[in-house]
Amino acid sequence: MSKPAAQFIPINIAVLTVSDSRTLAEDTSGQYLADQVTAAGHKLADRQLITDDIYRIRAVISGWIA
Repeated sequence: MSKPAAQFIPINIAVLTVSDSRTLAEDTSGQYLADQVTAAGHKLADRQLITDDIYRIRAVISGWIA
C-alpha cells in the first residue's frame, strides 16, 4: 500500500544578501536563489541586499517576521 502524494503548498520566502561590496545588480547568488524560489512555485516575498551591520540585519529580519 503506497502513501498518498503530499500536496504542494507554496510558501513565502525572502532572500537577504549581506555584502559591503556588491549592489543588487551584481548579486548573482541572491538572484539565483530568488529565481529558484519562483521556479519551485513559491512566492518571493522580498529580496534585499544590505551592508554587514548587525542592527540593519536585525531590523530587516524583524520586519519580515512581524
